[in-house]
Amino acid sequence: MTLRLKKGEVFFGPGVAEVLFFVSETGSLSKAAKEMNMSYNKAWRILQKAEKCWGQPLIESIVGGKNGGGSQLTKEGKRLLTNYQNFEKETYSLVDKTFERFFSQDMNQKK
Repeated sequence: MTLRLKKGEVFFGPGVAEVLFFVSETGSLSKAAKEMNMSYNKAWRILQKAEKCWGQPLIESIVGGKNGGGSQLTKEGKRLLTNYQNFEKETYSLVDKTFERFFSQDMNQKK
């Protein structure tokens, strides 16, 4: 099961969450894309779509400086990522319990 957020169209799911996570970890959209074996262009496009549908920027660029700049999550980007991760964790827990309730007897019989 995969959870996705939809606002007219699907705009946020595991892929966008992973990009945001790696931007947060690496401080760079380019490095985040490399971590995911994704092109920078694709990472940029999916973030642009998510930002457009969500109506707020999720990452911001850091220009120059001694480290050469990079990217970081906006306050809204951090909030959306955290909420999505918590939503996903809680939902999967409920799904596991529901699956167990309906199918545990069947699964145990086939061992």
